[in-house]
Amino acid sequence: MNNGVVYVGSQDARVYALDAATGALLWRYITGDSVYSSASVAKGVVYIGSQDGNVYALKASTGSLLWKYSTAGLVIDSSPSVANGVIYIGSYDSNVYALNAATGALIWKYATGDVVDSSPAVANGVVYVGGGDSNVYALDARSGGLIWKFATNSNVFSSPAVANGVVYVGSNDGNLYAFGLPAGAAPTPSK
Repeated sequence: MNNGVVYVGSQDARVYALDAATGALLWRYITGDSVYSSASVAKGVVYIGSQDGNVYALKASTGSLLWKYSTAGLVIDSSPSVANGVIYIGSYDSNVYALNAATGALIWKYATGDVVDSSPAVANGVVYVGGGDSNVYALDARSGGLIWKFATNSNVFSSPAVANGVVYVGSNDGNLYAFGLPAGAAPTPSK
């Protein structure tokens, strides 16, 4: 919710803006496929991914398209994170993308070993995201360079959370991992 408006995607291939108090429809935008991604809103723009493989930037007040970026993937279930004028999002094409929030221009992309369903978390210049290849990744937010990765025993489709200097993320191996944030070194997790 942002300024009394709820922004939500739907299986009917639409993004809706609803008045939070009344539920009244303010606008809707049609994408090319179902929308499982949650919207992120920053500076009057709604950012959202669609299963049509596109990331959309919509004007929050009207729903008009500002830009869209097409990934090579058929599906984007990941929800975008917005930090310092950059959109970070994962795709089924196995990449994590960093896009200019104002223009949609590609800043960088990082190839993981499998689909990226996880929604990135950004903290202190680092992007944390899980991969279908069973790894948790820490990427430099500016360059997309790998800082570290940690292998769990199964897919990591959950989205990391960062609080008090610790990254928390669940894996399909049944464990919740907690990583301390040492400078530049691979962490030693606790489960």
